[in-house]
Amino acid sequence: METRKVQVTGGSTYTVSLPKSWATANDVSAGTIVEFFPEKDSLLLTPQSETDRQEGTLDIADLEGERLTRAVMTMYVSGFDIIRLEAGRITTDQRRAIRSATQSLVGVEVLEETTDSVVIQDLLDSSELSIVNAVSRMRLIARSMLEDAVTGLVENDDDIARDVIDRDDDVDRLWLVVSRIFRATLRSPRAAEELGVPREDCFDYHSSARQLERVADHAAKISNLALKLEQIPEDVADALVALHADASDVLEKSMDALVADDTEEANRLGHAAREAVLEIDEHTRTIDDMLRDLEPVQAQSLGLIVDSLSRSADYGGNIAETALQKAAPRP
Repeated sequence: METRKVQVTGGSTYTVSLPKSWATANDVSAGTIVEFFPEKDSLLLTPQSETDRQEGTLDIADLEGERLTRAVMTMYVSGFDIIRLEAGRITTDQRRAIRSATQSLVGVEVLEETTDSVVIQDLLDSSELSIVNAVSRMRLIARSMLEDAVTGLVENDDDIARDVIDRDDDVDRLWLVVSRIFRATLRSPRAAEELGVPREDCFDYHSSARQLERVADHAAKISNLALKLEQIPEDVADALVALHADASDVLEKSMDALVADDTEEANRLGHAAREAVLEIDEHTRTIDDMLRDLEPVQAQSLGLIVDSLSRSADYGGNIAETALQKAAPRP
């Protein structure tokens, strides 16, 4: 840390010098324009960017399959708008993995292909993306997935179950969008300003989005198990429907608490969601007792479904905890 004294020039202008080491490292010299971003009692300073489009290059010669797909996704989340993938010769399998990656990302398309390179570009305007809207969309999809997963299970409807599994990709895409926006706000004060959401709140939305992504994963897990099960006993089905209703209520209360503008309302909903999680733990134990009388393979699968619903409620409880922290007074 370095310190500087604020001085007055011209009788009314406050000035402070910049550390030379920082200025040199960031190509700041006489005539360079810098930007100031007030943030409560802090003032963030950054050199003015010459371009808003970030380009990155990745050597994929030793990457293929899932590793290559994951590498492209990582470049996207890191904030690159144009990603150039290079190798001595890009194989058919590598191109297939690249296409798989682009289909898993929102607004990304292949811009250019040659023998030794593929260029993909994010076509969305980052300044128009909203972390609040993305998380709200995740909430709606994850909630409907969990509801439909239980419906497909108790009605023995494989079409509903398969549809739930397909929708998991939509939540995953939105999760990557939220991660990309969040990392942008960490890198640049300008990104947070354009977003219109305080960086602390961005952290809360990012944390909650991770919980929603896990809820969607468990909905898909329930549906995969449902595809292997035949009709289940009516009393167990009724108990699972009731357990889902309780878990869904926790998720709804916690998300309402997260987006509430009123502090008292956020606290009321957040505490109510946390308390409901404890009641669900007792509910799951009751269902586990019911499963002991069933055939072992069926009981095991239904036990995993009970666990997924219970975990979904726990994730809602985590969101409620985040909402309570968001509503708490800040120093």
